[in-house]
Amino acid sequence: MTSTPGAPEPFEGPEAPDTVTDALRILAADGYTADFNLANVALCCPQCQGEHPLEQAAVERVYRFEGPSDPADEAIVLGVRCPRCGAMGSIVSAFGPDADPETLKRLARVARGPERS
Repeated sequence: MTSTPGAPEPFEGPEAPDTVTDALRILAADGYTADFNLANVALCCPQCQGEHPLEQAAVERVYRFEGPSDPADEAIVLGVRCPRCGAMGSIVSAFGPDADPETLKRLARVARGPERS
């Protein structure tokens, strides 16, 4: 696992995740249980059914994973909070050559946070 340059610090310590599944388990244990989706680079909240600009989401955790031998295995896991209802959940997305360029650009900007864009 590596962190995204300029992003909030990733979880460190003995429970630092080695896999996407581990990151999702840690997030769920900390209350990030909503399964957010991305549609047209908007955050879709399953709790309030709202579709919000991705830049409005509060990104509170960032985990980035790189495949040991295949760049196509890159992924990012974000622990986010809905800007409307406050639901906490996660977004998982490709973060390498398989990622949609526009989604990747917005995810990277959101992961850095507003003060770091």
